[in-house]
Amino acid sequence: GWDEAGGGGVGGGEGKQARPGLTHYMIQEEEWDRDLLLDPAWEKQQRKTFTAWCNSHLRKAGTQIENIEEDFRNGLKLMLLLEVISGERLSKPDRGKMRFHKIANVNKALDYIASKGVKLVSIGAEGNGTSMALTLKSIVFITETSAKEGLLLWCQRKTAPYRNVNIQNFHTSWKDGLGLCALIHRHRPDLIDYSKLNKDDPIGNINLAMEIAEKHLDIPKMLDAEDIVNTPKPDERAIMTYVSCFYHAFAGAEQAETAANRICKVLAVNQENEKLMEEYERLASELLEWIRRTIPWLENRTPEKTMQAMQKKLEDFRDYRRKHKPPKVQEKCQLEINFNTLQTKLRISNRPAFMPSEGKMVSDIAGAWQRLEQAEKGYEEWLLNEIRRLERLEHLAEKFRQKASTHESWAYGKEQILLQKDYESASLTEVRALLKKHEAFESDLAAHQDRVEQIAAIAQELNELDYHDAASVNDRCQKICDQWDRLGTLTQKRREALERTEKLLETIDQLHLEFAKRAAPFNNWMEGAMEDLQDMFIVHSIEEIQSLITAHEQFKATLPEADGERQAIMSIQNEVEKVIQSYNIRISSSNPYSTVTMDELRAKWDKVKQLVPVRDQSLQEELARQHANERLRRQFAAQANAVGPWIQNKMEEIARSSIQITGALEDQMNQLKQYEHNIINYKNNIDKLEGDHQLIQEALVFDNKHTNYTMEHIRVGWELLLTTIARTINEVETQILTRDAKGITQEQMNEFRASFNHFDRRKNGLMDHEDFRACLISMGYDLGEAEFARIMTLVDPNGQGTVTFQSFIDFMTRETADTDTAEQVIASFRILASDKPYILADELRRELPPDQAQYCIKRMPAYSGPGSVPGALDYAAFSSALYGESDL
Repeated sequence: GWDEAGGGGVGGGEGKQARPGLTHYMIQEEEWDRDLLLDPAWEKQQRKTFTAWCNSHLRKAGTQIENIEEDFRNGLKLMLLLEVISGERLSKPDRGKMRFHKIANVNKALDYIASKGVKLVSIGAEGNGTSMALTLKSIVFITETSAKEGLLLWCQRKTAPYRNVNIQNFHTSWKDGLGLCALIHRHRPDLIDYSKLNKDDPIGNINLAMEIAEKHLDIPKMLDAEDIVNTPKPDERAIMTYVSCFYHAFAGAEQAETAANRICKVLAVNQENEKLMEEYERLASELLEWIRRTIPWLENRTPEKTMQAMQKKLEDFRDYRRKHKPPKVQEKCQLEINFNTLQTKLRISNRPAFMPSEGKMVSDIAGAWQRLEQAEKGYEEWLLNEIRRLERLEHLAEKFRQKASTHESWAYGKEQILLQKDYESASLTEVRALLKKHEAFESDLAAHQDRVEQIAAIAQELNELDYHDAASVNDRCQKICDQWDRLGTLTQKRREALERTEKLLETIDQLHLEFAKRAAPFNNWMEGAMEDLQDMFIVHSIEEIQSLITAHEQFKATLPEADGERQAIMSIQNEVEKVIQSYNIRISSSNPYSTVTMDELRAKWDKVKQLVPVRDQSLQEELARQHANERLRRQFAAQANAVGPWIQNKMEEIARSSIQITGALEDQMNQLKQYEHNIINYKNNIDKLEGDHQLIQEALVFDNKHTNYTMEHIRVGWELLLTTIARTINEVETQILTRDAKGITQEQMNEFRASFNHFDRRKNGLMDHEDFRACLISMGYDLGEAEFARIMTLVDPNGQGTVTFQSFIDFMTRETADTDTAEQVIASFRILASDKPYILADELRRELPPDQAQYCIKRMPAYSGPGSVPGALDYAAFSSALYGESDL
């Protein structure tokens, strides 16, 4: 065995720290002042430090030393120490205990030391123990300037945040003990409360640091606090040796911290991307649900029965187009923007592309939106047609009611009159009068034939137009027709009875007869005139109402002639009365042949004269309404003819901006933001036009010859403009994001954009394959067919036949991109796992922040490879999944 006392070999428990290697300690020796080394003050401090240092390594092999000179004299523990430090095997030691055996072992140790470049001055195997101690101390304490400076810089960097600590050297800067306490607190704040330390208690501070280091950090106590505090300039080499133990104790922790930071960065990217994916899924679900609810409403073309109900439908549709749909247009556009931004981030960070859940792709949303637009198509036109139909129905229904009421009033009691048998007891004159009266009635009946036919025709039209109350109309019409048939039959029977009696009658009052013949048609004319003057009308233009006004003026021109007829009829009645008075005839002056009296004629004539100015007023009011409608048309047209070209102009400006190259992308972004600002400010003009459009619809104006723009044209153009500016801004943002993430300079980006725009022949943001080949050649690429085919699989992986600007940028920057890889993440996890092929949940919780540790624990699969233990997690599979096809 190596140890004379029976100690173990080299493999006796090295702990978690890796061996630093002999070359770390074996530095070129300088010439030392032998007197200085033998100084008693040096002996006290250096001996203790060196002995503790040696034991800190020898205990890994299960042994230790007490006296440097004696314990190293036989060379066994010296060789063992060198093996522990270097991690290498020395030649096998001699087993004997004779002096030459010991000299041989010491020579083996010295040969090994010399092979590592340590200059040995006057030291040999036959020297005494003190000489051997000096040699080993030279190995430990002599350091190059660069190694010393590196350790000093490490101490300064670690203690910089602490009050009352200012490390400038390896002697006086450590006398108050705060430097050692700060090093411990910086790496293990759980071991020491720095805020409670007192600068005026240096011995207490040093002892506290040494006790904690020995107990918790496996660093032996190599110095005495009193020697450090009470010495004007403590030994630099001893303090450097002790402080270097802290460096080695914490180096592994720093390596783990670096690895943990790298993992946290990668996981943070994944967590942010997952949030964006969840937000996309939520917004897509909400938009698709809204479309699903809205399409059946637009597809329902069941007409309402009344104008009010249909106008309510029109108001609901107007609210939908102006209030409900525009925000959904913005949501749809924002979804596309979010999707593109997410895909860009995933591509930049070497993550797999995002695949939304089934039915929620951008194309699915576009398809659902297209179905919504298809369902919406023609809905407003259908509403307006239904309103026109109902307006026509209401007009016809009111006309039917008026004509039916007029006819029913006329026909009331006629059957009872026709059933009378007054002619049986009447005189000849009375019989003839009854006959003539009946002839007048027949004339009147024939005159009403046209009205009955009109009533039946209106009822038929109401049925054809599906009038909601057609049943009552049909019932009333049927009653009128049935009564009309009965009147015809009764009239025929009465005529036959009167004609049988007529032969008995000889005297006829010609004047009465003439009165009756002229009064009846005149009376009918007045009734027709009153009916025409009260006739309802519906027009949609100035020309139509002007035509009615002209017709009314023509009617008024016939009034003098009618007045002449009225006076002639009155003169007949006057003549009758004159004859009766002149010849003293004892009969009533009433006309036996006519049911029309002079009072009725006067009353109806007065009524006609009253209705004429009323008709004048209603026609003029309608004319004014049509003029007002014309003003609404012109007002809408003037605004629409300004808004429409403005929208088109802005679309062209945005298109030009997207292909022009005028400096930095930020400048283009500022220009686009200004466009967006101007467009948003222009919204008031759209709202005003919507207001004018509502006034036109409320006035039931259905056409406008002054403009080719409809409100729907303006709405579609406005929505397209908003979508275009938002998408264009997003494209520039994506370019900025790509430029910054890929490390592209602005000049490079301008060059790429200029080349792409030059070969974008159709100016639609795409290059076909031949244009792309020409573009690459223009930029200096020497392309063979195989190389070009390989490049096309990168820029057009789906074989669309075109290359987008984003694919072009990705290709141009692919080889210079600074990206993280799965291999880097696996290497980082291997450090945290102390080089094991698996990692435990406790290790993740200790090395990572809580949320990211939980993220890994939840997603890492179990490790099932060689050396697996319960709870082992496969970090390699997890890291690979981060960059492959996976749901992680």
